[in-house]
Amino acid sequence: MAEQASGTVAGTSTAGAAVAQDTAHLEHNSGRPISWVGTSVVIVGFTLGGIAFVPAPHWLFFWISAAVAIIGCLILLFSRAMHTDWY
Repeated sequence: MAEQASGTVAGTSTAGAAVAQDTAHLEHNSGRPISWVGTSVVIVGFTLGGIAFVPAPHWLFFWISAAVAIIGCLILLFSRAMHTDWY
């Protein structure tokens, strides 16, 4: 136990080194409103589709929920939400 490390490793200190970082790509981007709408519609469709199986499968409710999720995917597709470069 007498030879335990002191917690500092020689040559690994960055106190004197200048660290250059480009912080422009770290800025927050909340996205476009149409992207939020499309994503919300997809989440609602999937959530309702999952609820349709509890406690027993209700197939009409499931297929309506699937259609809602597909509509959300079409909103995202036609708004080109997945083609935007955020970084």
